[in-house]
Amino acid sequence: MAHLIEQMAYVGATPWHGLGSRLTEKQPLEVWQREAGMNWQIQESPVHYKADSIGPLGSIHSFPEQKVLYRSDTKAALSVVSQRYQVVQPREVLEFYRDLTDVSGYELETAGVLKGGRKFWALARTGQSAALKGNDEVNGYLLLATSCDGTLATTATPTTVRVVCNNTLAIALDGTTRAIKVPHSTCFDPQAVKKQLGIAVSQWDAFMYRMRALSERKVQWHEALGYFMNVLCETSPNNQLPAVLPNERALRKVQALYEGQGRGSTLASSQGTAWGLLNAVTEYVDHERRARSNEYRMDSAWFGQGAQIKQRALAAALQLAA
Repeated sequence: MAHLIEQMAYVGATPWHGLGSRLTEKQPLEVWQREAGMNWQIQESPVHYKADSIGPLGSIHSFPEQKVLYRSDTKAALSVVSQRYQVVQPREVLEFYRDLTDVSGYELETAGVLKGGRKFWALARTGQSAALKGNDEVNGYLLLATSCDGTLATTATPTTVRVVCNNTLAIALDGTTRAIKVPHSTCFDPQAVKKQLGIAVSQWDAFMYRMRALSERKVQWHEALGYFMNVLCETSPNNQLPAVLPNERALRKVQALYEGQGRGSTLASSQGTAWGLLNAVTEYVDHERRARSNEYRMDSAWFGQGAQIKQRALAAALQLAA
């Protein structure tokens, strides 16, 4: 089976997804570009096709409305997109962080390429940090990711990582993720995105205030069951339980994580609290959920169904604490 990961690099401790090759700290972006497998360009070619015709070769025609995107190094095709599609190069994702790391105290921690080059990202620590009771530390990060096959807009997402278990969660307030999305129908302007992000990153304190409220909200056993049913099975807590539970394996796993098996689940901030409920789900999605490989699990946890489950878990936890 082909791996989704083309290449990846990281500094510091092994990242939550356990993938990549380790770099020493304070490396220049040029080293990151090489070691993270981002030292190539997306190139374009007109679409041509062969139509049956008299003779052995047929006739070659062009289709000017679309173009093929391919890698400059391997010449491997990446996607077929419309002529209006605005490409973001792998180098641009790393360059986005140059002034943030030089001036604003950000530190790149991981970067890499997924799906043979169709998706790539970089993640940097912002320097923001907070501790809940029991010395439960949460750090702030900024994730920038994009694709060249139309599956992901260029997206900058303020993200948290809980240190004790490496659980990741996009910062969201009022049920809305504070991500900045630039569709590929428009040109990616990194400075404009950073201006918008200034507002989102400044909401770190408000977000952590709500996380503290979750750590103070004690939960009864029936509330915990209702929460997990709501998040994983999308079943209303007021409905009668079905004879056969949908997603029963996931339910059993998150309950076990919540009740003591999860990393950090016995900390004062988590034990019997809404914060513990939330982290049982995020740990399940990031580390335990069935997937063909760690690469597939990571892709889902950041960009796919796993990310949606985590946002549903956050919204449900905030509703409990309201």
